[in-house]
Amino acid sequence: QVQLVESGGGLVQAGGSLRLSCAASGLTFSNSAMGWFRQAPGKTREFVGAISWNGGNTYYADSVKGRFTISRDNAKNTVYLRMNSLKPEDTAVYYCAAPLARTVVPGRRPTEYDYWGQGTQVTVSS
Repeated sequence: QVQLVESGGGLVQAGGSLRLSCAASGLTFSNSAMGWFRQAPGKTREFVGAISWNGGNTYYADSVKGRFTISRDNAKNTVYLRMNSLKPEDTAVYYCAAPLARTVVPGRRPTEYDYWGQGTQVTVSS
């Protein structure tokens, strides 16, 4: 049974930083690309970024490029999302996700991911 558990969300002022973690179990983590998505109230779930199975490649949405960094520690079965220079528009529930199939290039659409965490709330105050 695959489980993804996010942590690290919270309330932060604009310009601040947070680091989210996603601990994975029940899958061969070192073989799996991982993605981060977010969903704000009344909006659809959107791609934030993704990382390849070995961490060699990362991909970001234009809205977070240069501010957010994804990394992974395969020894700990954990993927991270470091968020700097946070803006009020970054407020959302953040989810990590994993695809069922091994992919060379991680997808950017929610439908390309099969396993999801429960999400962690990030609120950025102005």
